[in-house]
Amino acid sequence: MSTIEAKLESLGLPLPTPPAAVGAYIPVMRTGNLVVTSGQLPFIGKHLAFVGKLGAEMHEEDGWNAARLCVVNALAQIKLCVGSLDKIKQIVRLEGYVHSAHGFQSQPKVLNGASELLVELFGDAGRHTRVALGISEMPLEAAVQIALWVEVRD
Repeated sequence: MSTIEAKLESLGLPLPTPPAAVGAYIPVMRTGNLVVTSGQLPFIGKHLAFVGKLGAEMHEEDGWNAARLCVVNALAQIKLCVGSLDKIKQIVRLEGYVHSAHGFQSQPKVLNGASELLVELFGDAGRHTRVALGISEMPLEAAVQIALWVEVRD
């Protein structure tokens, strides 16, 4: 078990089996030392744990937790691709999409759940650039979707 996986375990967020793609795409790709995930939803196994719009059916705290789960699923994809999370040199970019009701403007606070987890796991190497967008519709009605870009060591 990698150091990062041990940290996840201690936080009660064990690394899952990477979720399967839900469309005609691949969940993760490596080009050189850059690894990019497709958008990851808040799945626990085959169950979508957070469904609905923030600011309507769901509260900001629900979205914060959904964002953490999306990042854990992204990390599972990265491990599948490179073999160990200890190969991550830098979290480069987090792209976050928040399923938002009209007038909901706390997308950055929701995505802080993911950003704060990455810094907790990777320290300074977990600091990253970020996109935080609110969208009116989401695949499978998921509350949050996150794509992660990381630089890895050989």
